[in-house]
Amino acid sequence: MFIGHFGLAFAAKPLAPRASLGWLFLAAQFIDLLWPTLLLIGVERVAIAPGITRVTPLDFQHYPISHSLMAAAGWAFVVGGVHFAIRGLWREAIVILLLVMSHWGLDAIVHRPDLPLTPFTDERIGLGLWNSLPGTLAVEFTILAIGVALYMRFTKARDAVGRWALWGLVAFLAIIQLGNVFGEPPPSVTAIAWVGHAQWLLVLWGFWVDKHRTSLSADEIDAAIDQSR
Repeated sequence: MFIGHFGLAFAAKPLAPRASLGWLFLAAQFIDLLWPTLLLIGVERVAIAPGITRVTPLDFQHYPISHSLMAAAGWAFVVGGVHFAIRGLWREAIVILLLVMSHWGLDAIVHRPDLPLTPFTDERIGLGLWNSLPGTLAVEFTILAIGVALYMRFTKARDAVGRWALWGLVAFLAIIQLGNVFGEPPPSVTAIAWVGHAQWLLVLWGFWVDKHRTSLSADEIDAAIDQSR
């Protein structure tokens, strides 16, 4: 999954109004931000196998440090703890912790049975939605659309940057998703790793967008939710 993770980060903004969108992006995508480094240093492995699923040609052979359920839980506490140490905000830290964990859950929906439960066992999980191109696109774009709608509902642009940089970000995410699905397989594992590192630019984009938007306070959000019931 790709844009689904970012969609969930957008959707988390009402739950963590004092956390920047950049932090929410970092949390939701942290596992995939860590994974390219582990590929480059040879700790984890992936192979390019066109046709292994309808959506992605990647065969995820060994990635227990980044993508096992146990490791994801550990990284969730690390990232949530770092945010709490910097900002001292319990509510936001808990949301960030849950976002890091959500990555494994969303991946379990789309992956083949290749997601390990722990770094020490061979049991693997995956429901295989990537075997259906229409199903994958429907799920990912729906999550993104809902997430962006919620983000826009509970924030407002301070200036033109806050408005147009957001739409540019959403459009760019959609283009990347379509390129991943309909483009040619990557030329090498090294190329996969370096492109994966480029996702940090999306995190920075999230910080930039959020700096130019105003969030409702936690109390205002709770009131707005109550009124909509």
